[in-house]
Amino acid sequence: MWLSDRRKFLLSALALGGCGFQPVYGTGGGGGQLLNAVALPDPVTEQQYQFVKRFEERMGRASAQPAYRLEYSISSWELGQGATSTGSTTRYRVNGTVSFTFKDANGVVVASGSEQAFTSYSTTGSTAATRASQQDAEQRLSVILADQMVDRLLSLVAG
Repeated sequence: MWLSDRRKFLLSALALGGCGFQPVYGTGGGGGQLLNAVALPDPVTEQQYQFVKRFEERMGRASAQPAYRLEYSISSWELGQGATSTGSTTRYRVNGTVSFTFKDANGVVVASGSEQAFTSYSTTGSTAATRASQQDAEQRLSVILADQMVDRLLSLVAG
């Protein structure tokens, strides 16, 4: 059984190579042109700060003359999910959306759209623990949205 699984893996790797698959950061992959080349507006809120921080961790901070500009808007909202028999909510789902417009240095729109994600947190601890869980969920949501945004932009230049 192990041998057959290994064969399938090797054959799938060969198939990817045969279909023109290229790593985004590999030679001729296109991903390198976005590194240190995308400027974002300065963050105003904690959510925006976490988004920009994660985006720059993956893509680098833009140079003085960036080749691209990413304009974005983040919105989030909570929905109660778990409840006790007395009606107290014990779990919240935090939904988020980042809407974006990706422009080149001349202001021409290269792409626009949105990405969505969610996280959740529990409210069964103390008030301080619940608030810490809520803040952590909001931070995780910003990181997820930033990662999805980077992946989307990389797929644009790689494709």
